Amino acid sequence: MKASARERLDLALAKIDDPKGEGARACLTVYRDQAIAAAQAADARARAGISLGPLDGTIVSIKDLFDVAGEVTRAGSKVLADEGKPAALDAPAVRRLRAAGAVIVAKTNMSEFAFSGLGLNPHYGTPGNPADRARVPGGSSAGAAVAVADGMCDIGIGSDTGGSTRIPASFCGITGFKPSHQRVPTEGAFPLSSALDSIGPMARCVADCANADAVLAGEMPEPLQAMPLAGLRLGVAQGLPLENLDDTVGRRFPEALDRLERAGARLTYEKLPLLDDMMQALSRTSILMAEVYSIHKDRLARRGDDIDQIVRARVEKGAGISAADYINAVRTRAALIQAMDARLADLDALVLPSTPIVAPRIDEVGNPRDFMARNAMALRNTTIANFFDLTAISLPLPRDGALPTGLMLFARNGRDRRLLRVAAAVERAFT
Repeated sequence: MKASARERLDLALAKIDDPKGEGARACLTVYRDQAIAAAQAADARARAGISLGPLDGTIVSIKDLFDVAGEVTRAGSKVLADEGKPAALDAPAVRRLRAAGAVIVAKTNMSEFAFSGLGLNPHYGTPGNPADRARVPGGSSAGAAVAVADGMCDIGIGSDTGGSTRIPASFCGITGFKPSHQRVPTEGAFPLSSALDSIGPMARCVADCANADAVLAGEMPEPLQAMPLAGLRLGVAQGLPLENLDDTVGRRFPEALDRLERAGARLTYEKLPLLDDMMQALSRTSILMAEVYSIHKDRLARRGDDIDQIVRARVEKGAGISAADYINAVRTRAALIQAMDARLADLDALVLPSTPIVAPRIDEVGNPRDFMARNAMALRNTTIANFFDLTAISLPLPRDGALPTGLMLFARNGRDRRLLRVAAAVERAFT
């Protein structure tokens, strides 16, 4: 017999409250009383034979950058906590979760302003990776991934601008989904880049991500039917995504490809000169850097010393980008998006490692130079999907005693539901 929503909530709260666990660092706000009321309401509906859908009674966390009515939205920042005004309304994503019967248990920790792929936060603490507490959880949706992996919630809702659902999913051994940019409204989510931001879920399986994604997108969730793996056309990205893989990823990724091929998937090895075009475009002008600087320019002048100094240094890189350079970068990206969409037309998905490295140790990224090098590696593969406006998912590979790693699938913009069906088939091959 399935446990009630209240019973599952009690287990989640016990995980959050465990003084030996990561609850204090993973969950910055705990909605204890509200969650109990929501769980009891879900149980009452269940007893009456009423269901609001597959999220009804599901324990969900939301990233610290979502507006909740009456609360200041911190986005992992002490400055925003000090200066912000209480939100007038819940973010659309939060409203949709509530309407679907989700039990929102907590707001989860994150890299300040969502501007890091490693998940460090010097203000509120860095939650330790569930696989090894001495390692980073990945970012920027750090607390969400730890909360899911540690059983503090069933589903964690995060944002993804360059990999912020998929990097922590890869590092923590769970599933993370990035929808197409336009799929879920970003209003009420503190921005990093209006051109690149998206909102997506993390969970222990593809089906839970699919249910959450449907609710976030304002669709009616339907049972996810895995596509037959035999005959699927999976393109293995060559070049940049396979460079400088660490020993664990370098061993596990080929093993994963072999398992997919033995299960009947049709693998092709795809050279992608468009990735070189992307790197050239980014070397000239970063849309992300321009947009994040525009958001925080005045804040840097007022309170720069109170911002994570690594985040501050990265934001300041946008100061020299001119309006003309930004506009040219937007135009260049638009042309490359069209070209990549055409390039992927004959594939069911593009396959690559989610991250080239496993989660670094926290003490390995304490100084800015080491941080920047590891952060760049963590973001390298995931950011491709954001630049080319694709939908993407990271699936955990079998660990066999090693640290977690992820297998990433890309598909064309708007093919979100189809990608989830492909991902469900791939997931079966590894379970």
